[in-house]
Amino acid sequence: MPPRKRVRAESVSSNGSAAADDTPTDAAPPSILNPLTEMPLPEDGSEESPEQREARDEERRGKRVMLGVDEAGRGPVLGPLVYGIAYCPINFLEKLKEIGFADSKTLTAESRSTLLRTFAAHAHALGWAVRVMAPQDISAGMLKRHPYNLNAQSHDATISLIQDVMDKGIDLAEVYVDTVGPAQSYQTKLEGRFPGISFTVASKADSLFPIVSAASIAAKVTRDTIVEGWTFGESGSVGKVAKVAAAEADTAPTKKKVRDDNGEGETKADGPAESVNDELGSGYPGDPRTVAWLKNHFDNVFGYPQVARFSWATVKTILEKKGVTATWIDEPKPLSQYFSTQPANAKRPAALKELGLVSVSDL
Repeated sequence: MPPRKRVRAESVSSNGSAAADDTPTDAAPPSILNPLTEMPLPEDGSEESPEQREARDEERRGKRVMLGVDEAGRGPVLGPLVYGIAYCPINFLEKLKEIGFADSKTLTAESRSTLLRTFAAHAHALGWAVRVMAPQDISAGMLKRHPYNLNAQSHDATISLIQDVMDKGIDLAEVYVDTVGPAQSYQTKLEGRFPGISFTVASKADSLFPIVSAASIAAKVTRDTIVEGWTFGESGSVGKVAKVAAAEADTAPTKKKVRDDNGEGETKADGPAESVNDELGSGYPGDPRTVAWLKNHFDNVFGYPQVARFSWATVKTILEKKGVTATWIDEPKPLSQYFSTQPANAKRPAALKELGLVSVSDL
């Protein structure tokens, strides 16, 4: 096998920082964030000099760019939710169409991987990035006393990705977003946050705009890669990896609209219900393999490993039915226990004795 050409790549962390890395062009993430220039990277794979990088950045500035946003994994009870973006000069649009970008859910896993490699092949014009939202972080936000719901988390992920691109000096002119919640209010929110950029927020944007389709490829391949190789930190074991066979009879697109398992409205059709991991299945609550995994890996005290979203109705129901009931010693007693309609000479309530309270008249 001939050696693979290596390109400079950057992965974006959850706090918005970026770490440089040398990544094979046919690998999954990290994502490439240095596109939009005709200047090639050193053929020998060596690091760019500060002068070379500044030259790339300078040439990139001033080019009018369009950007697309899409997600993968909003509905599953297992695994992360991944937001992806793709961006390129506006005059690259016709080339995007020629490449064949389409909604990732209508493509096979092999086709998606091939298209992801296209990002590296066209790194002079086409860039992408992802934001991975871990299942435990999603649940922690949604289960707060004042919930940080999934829509709000999704909006913030989108905003942070757009801001990351702008911080690199890229002149964003047009942004296309697959909606989360009501499209108009979401668009108004983004326009207020980024004045001067033309936003188009629409349902099924991944099937309408090639740049959003490209973003969906980045998000979907990233999520599949994570779930395929999920490492269970609780036991140190690594989930078995299954090759995705999207052409199988049971992977036909699902057209029926269903409500999100988190109760936040309707999801779009999810396409092929691929099993990206032969233990976890696709992660969707309706996948028989996922249902079997949930049944066989439940602990009546701790519930599930961190791959599960504890804020999802599926997990909540199982915990309520099969989990051990816990009583916390610091749970406050009902206020009604401290009052009584009995005569004054009646026996004092046990709750008052437990708290060491005495009548003010006795002091």
